[in-house]
Amino acid sequence: MSTDQTAVAEPMLRRLADLPSPKGLPLIGNALDIVPHLFHQKLEQWSREFGAYFVVKLGARRLLVISDHQVIAKNLRERPDGFDRTQRLAETWKDMGLQVGVFGANGEVWKKMRRMAMSAFDPAHVKAYFPAMIKVTDRLESRWKKSLGSDIDLQADLMRFTVDTITGLAFGHDVNTLESGDDIIQSHLDKIFPAVHKRNLAVFRYWRYFRLPSDRALDRSVAEVNAAIDRFVAQGRERLRQHPELRQHPSNLLEAMINAADQGDSGLNDNDVAGNVLTMLLAGEDTTANSLAWLLSLLWANPSTLATLQQELRSKLDGETSYSIDKLNDLDYLDACINESMRLKPVAPMIPLQTLKEMVIGDVEVPTGTLVFNLMRRDSVEDSHIPNAAQFDPQRWLSTSEAAQTAGQAISSVKRISMPFGAGPRICPGRYLALLEMKIAMAMLLTRFDIDSITAPNGKEPEEHMAFTMAPVGLKMRLKLRK
Repeated sequence: MSTDQTAVAEPMLRRLADLPSPKGLPLIGNALDIVPHLFHQKLEQWSREFGAYFVVKLGARRLLVISDHQVIAKNLRERPDGFDRTQRLAETWKDMGLQVGVFGANGEVWKKMRRMAMSAFDPAHVKAYFPAMIKVTDRLESRWKKSLGSDIDLQADLMRFTVDTITGLAFGHDVNTLESGDDIIQSHLDKIFPAVHKRNLAVFRYWRYFRLPSDRALDRSVAEVNAAIDRFVAQGRERLRQHPELRQHPSNLLEAMINAADQGDSGLNDNDVAGNVLTMLLAGEDTTANSLAWLLSLLWANPSTLATLQQELRSKLDGETSYSIDKLNDLDYLDACINESMRLKPVAPMIPLQTLKEMVIGDVEVPTGTLVFNLMRRDSVEDSHIPNAAQFDPQRWLSTSEAAQTAGQAISSVKRISMPFGAGPRICPGRYLALLEMKIAMAMLLTRFDIDSITAPNGKEPEEHMAFTMAPVGLKMRLKLRK
């Protein structure tokens, strides 16, 4: 080598054993430090203490926890070849007797199910179902008119709204929990995600050896949900038999999925359809309802932002007896408020994955089968990445934002950091539907009503409760008719 050449040293790679880790106890590790419904907050706290890479020990399991958004985005893009959903999730799903859908599937099965789900959630299909969404939104308005001046259990009503939307829109089944108060399906669904979350974190899987009363109640709920799904699929097939034209123009997402499964080379059957139906019921209820609840809580805590949003909605939608997708898509400030809310309060603040091969993640050598927990929110709320990160500021999402220009903070960089729907090949297939539900609910609320109050227990900020998705605890809302 000539004297004017400089050797470039290879970066030193670390192993999992080299990474920092919170102190734990023999055999159980950090298990006693974990409160399941606050697990995401504990990981974020440790990330501030130990940095972007650290290891958590839960019994014999070792979790690699990552908070660097660039590395996380790369991880998500490397699915399904580099990462799968965790084996523990698949085992938990099976233990509970749940059908596997696009959310929990892996490998080639996931690829087939993804095609089915993407066909069902095609924006053209969703637009065709839009009148059904209007009908459910009108029911929510009627329900809230009957509750004027009284405390409204905000999340319970939003859950009814999303359950009615997904069952009517997706499966052609008019549950109508908003008017009847019959929330049997919802009450069973509400038990599943919390149980999945709790069992995923358990050090000892006791339910494989004996059943507590809560486990037997869960078994009954799963059986009821599975039976309902079987009925939905059977009814969908019967409609297709009686109306062959629905093969070309399905009237709901279920029919679109059955059509996709019936393609000669699909490799899918009615069990796979049922798995995707379950995924839509669970994800369609929890994620959208909780996202709406967080958005309303943040707006109420920021009155000037709420007033600006209300002015946009009323100026653009006044006089409308109904809504159109084009009108809803022309609400830039509402879009910004939704994005900003999901940045601060993503309903999926962490995404656990499992490596399918040996790889290097950042500067860490990672063996096959390693559990990797990706903290989706950590960088999104750091001033080093987003100016005034703790502030609820929808302006940062608008191209005309003076704050964004002054800080040199391009909108595209905010989008790269905040990934509420995930990223890469397994990005949420239902995101278009979820955003449309949020827009139509907000349009109805802020053009037809004035918000009198939104409160959490003890007058404090709503607590975050993690039960597979992150929900605000105990929000109550009071409304009055628009002045």
